[in-house]
Amino acid sequence: MAILWHYLESVFSFNPDSPLLFTQFQFWAFFAIIFAGFSLLRNRRLLRNSYLFFISVLFYYKTSGLFFGLLLLVTCSDFIIAQLIYRCKTRPTKRLFLILSIIIDLSILCYFKYAYFFADLVNSVCGTSFQVTNILAAEGNRLLGQNFFNVDRIILPVGISFYTFQIISYTADVYRGLVKPVRNLLDFGFYVSFFPQLVAGPIVKASDFIPQLYRKYCLSRTLFGMAVFWILNGLLKKIILSDYLAVNFIDRVFDNPMLFSGFENLMALFAYSLQVYADFSGYTDIAIGLSLLMGFHLPRNFNSPYKAPNCSNFWKRWHISLSRWLQNYLYIPLGGNRNATFGTYFWILTITFVALILSGNPYVALSVLALAVIVVTVGLRCPDRRKKIWANLNSMITMLLGGLWHGASCNFLIWGGLNGTGMIIYKFWRDFRPAVRMLWSLFILLIVGILYTFAPSPLWNLMLVFMIFITASTIIRWLYTWSGMNWHMEWLGHAWAVGVTFVFITFTRLFFRSGSNLDPAIANETAWRIATEMVNQMGTAWNANISDIIQAYYKVFALFVLGMIIHWLPENWKRRYRIAFAKMPLSLMAVSVVITVFIAYQFVTAEMQPFIYFQF
Repeated sequence: MAILWHYLESVFSFNPDSPLLFTQFQFWAFFAIIFAGFSLLRNRRLLRNSYLFFISVLFYYKTSGLFFGLLLLVTCSDFIIAQLIYRCKTRPTKRLFLILSIIIDLSILCYFKYAYFFADLVNSVCGTSFQVTNILAAEGNRLLGQNFFNVDRIILPVGISFYTFQIISYTADVYRGLVKPVRNLLDFGFYVSFFPQLVAGPIVKASDFIPQLYRKYCLSRTLFGMAVFWILNGLLKKIILSDYLAVNFIDRVFDNPMLFSGFENLMALFAYSLQVYADFSGYTDIAIGLSLLMGFHLPRNFNSPYKAPNCSNFWKRWHISLSRWLQNYLYIPLGGNRNATFGTYFWILTITFVALILSGNPYVALSVLALAVIVVTVGLRCPDRRKKIWANLNSMITMLLGGLWHGASCNFLIWGGLNGTGMIIYKFWRDFRPAVRMLWSLFILLIVGILYTFAPSPLWNLMLVFMIFITASTIIRWLYTWSGMNWHMEWLGHAWAVGVTFVFITFTRLFFRSGSNLDPAIANETAWRIATEMVNQMGTAWNANISDIIQAYYKVFALFVLGMIIHWLPENWKRRYRIAFAKMPLSLMAVSVVITVFIAYQFVTAEMQPFIYFQF
């Protein structure tokens, strides 16, 4: 009994060095105990929801310690404010309560996530040397009368970006009249804190999830099989494709890019594209499976994103819940494709100011501002193009702010800007005739070639290679059109577009990965150094024997190729083997589970790695 009690204490107590991860046996022991209690209450709605709410708070405590108080704070404040919004009769009063809710939620998020970012801006503008101090920790120490909390550093609570955006969407939907406020605080707390998706999404809309709170528990034989499939699928993605690739290759290269050849740096970057997908979608798969076991349905968050033939389509497939949130609660309020609002101009000036501070170069800020002024002027003077210009301008602002949502540093801003640029270029590119596309490709290739000739650098080396491939594809397409031949090999053109998009998205991840897992105080400088070193290596250092590198990392490269092949399988094939697994006899399914778990854990070579999106 003493041994059992000690184990249960380790399962339910908080250990900052051992957060509760889906890939740990400790989590599955935790879930087995929780699910046993849930099975007794599954048909008693109020008790079931209340039970899962308290369990979710306990799970968050296991993951983030005393930060569960923040979760309870925003839950209570938005529950009350939503009730006030619903009861108000006048639109201006409703709007004031909505603004109050957003201020509370974003203030907490900004304090924990952007304190270092804002301190750097103030110090750069005012010439001050302010140091970030954890005011809440200092106040807590004062109240407790001892140095219980660390005041020298602000620690980011796990999942704060996700549940903040989810709770903002709820209050905004109540304001818009799309949903009625939840009348029971425990039910609302359950919606906000549902533990499978609490710390890394997907971001669930109230209109999709709240009706499920009042339904009877239902788990058919097929749904049970599908839940088991998604859990196993997520574990395989996380342990084999994500952790193994990271520990045995990717992390080594990103930690010291100059110690590796250009080929190794390039392969580490491509492998990271697979890693971040397998890591994030693996978490989502497990969350969907766990939710199905408890009778709840979460929205799909990924749809084979590396099958996208362009950047716009990629963001309809990648992190779908965030993309929809940004569209509904940022892009459309900015004006969408209708017009430019005050928010549009405000963010143009703000982003210009941030570019000035982060770059330290007034020419960069002037270039950003001049470009924005030109775009706005053309939009105002050309009514026939206005709609498209406003749409692209608001889209770029949305992507930049989406980048900052991921992290408060320059590299995430660049990453968001590159994705926005790719989306806008595609929208113009698709409207061009093949001949015009060919001419533009030749012109850009000429410019890159001139820059490479007069100012050779590793970056222009990479750009030159990329533009040669783009130009070759446009010339081939133009020849088919000019000769009057039909494009019989349309699948080849689609595959080429998918490949080009994958390469572009992968290179934008250079900024995403190089700034991840860094102390906020040094994120900008370190991220830029890592990105620069990797570009230098990829653009120049190709003197190593590639066959020897492939032989040395053959397991890593084989897993990468296998992962991409599975990712690119037709959707109907994937649907068939999912359904086939779900309809297996229970005995055969149990054997499959044991074999799958055994195989997965053969790839565990170090301590369990936390999910990448926990840091956001």
